[in-house]
Amino acid sequence: MTSPASRPRGTGRRIARHITILTVVTGTVIAAAPSASAARWVPAADHEISFVVDGTRTFGTLHVPAHRPRQRMPAALLLPGSGPTDRNGDQPPTLTPHTLAELADALGHDGVVSMRFDKYGTGRTGLGAFAGKPETIDYPAFVRQADTAYRLLAGRPEVDRRKVNLIGHSEGALTALQVAVSAQPRAAGVGLLQPLAQRLLDVLARQLHEQLAAAVTAGQLSEQERPSIDLAITRAVADLRAGQPIDTDDMPIALADLFRSLGGSNRRYVETIDALDPATVAGRLPARTRALLTCGTNDPQVPCPTTDALAAALRQVPTTGPGRVVLAGVAHDLSDPADPAALAPALHAALRRLTLHAGRGRRGPDE
Repeated sequence: MTSPASRPRGTGRRIARHITILTVVTGTVIAAAPSASAARWVPAADHEISFVVDGTRTFGTLHVPAHRPRQRMPAALLLPGSGPTDRNGDQPPTLTPHTLAELADALGHDGVVSMRFDKYGTGRTGLGAFAGKPETIDYPAFVRQADTAYRLLAGRPEVDRRKVNLIGHSEGALTALQVAVSAQPRAAGVGLLQPLAQRLLDVLARQLHEQLAAAVTAGQLSEQERPSIDLAITRAVADLRAGQPIDTDDMPIALADLFRSLGGSNRRYVETIDALDPATVAGRLPARTRALLTCGTNDPQVPCPTTDALAAALRQVPTTGPGRVVLAGVAHDLSDPADPAALAPALHAALRRLTLHAGRGRRGPDE
């Protein structure tokens, strides 16, 4: 696997700058000079970047599309989902959908600068100052990390600081909202892609109850066993929120292990993120912020009806822009149902509406 900073661009659109025309004239081969138009473009490039926040050096990738010298472009900070998800949207070696890397490719093709980084516990960043004491890390630390990245991106010479967006996938959408509430400079827009749209433990409980129902339907669990396990899940969530020890006695082993993990070294993080209702956070956005909220009809993790309260909060602000966009057939990984290796075209179109609202960005001669 190539390094994050040198990963091949999605469609091989980086072609040679000089076009050689071979013409046979009395046996002579003539090479054309580079066109003046091509020479005026700075080629697209990925740059490895780093910044320090709370004593930890964070590493990431800045993608700068092809552009004219001194041109300032729209930009987006890309924020990953939950768990140990790195700058590319991967949890290597087992889960590698390249979600954020594909988003960066799509945005770059449209002339949008993007930055993505290895959050705490992933990639080159690792735990940093929290090494040896992971139980002390809380969700606000991740928000501060993202806020620092946002300010770094907004200050880049290639970036139009009036057109900087925050785009988060899954749990990263809540982080995008948190940063956007008080971002300096003000965020032009927020992209909430298949977002964490309800409190974390409410989402977890819903998913677990649905899995139990599916297990009964599949004959993997008896109808008689289900009520006690459902009750144990409800009790465990209440224990977590109350800061109490978690009772896992009536749970299957896998479920008990999950709640022990949530109540162990991850407890401070879980408690601090679960304290936030995404709809309430969205209600604090500056008025007229552009907003995109997507949900996929093939996404059991974030069914479209679970985004209703968040969508209503965005309308109430009021925000502008694309609003909620339902992606037909799209799953949580944002891929194209017809081509799982590619980003869903409907999502790409929605991102254009969010980031290029001031006019379609000019692209280089090689894009």
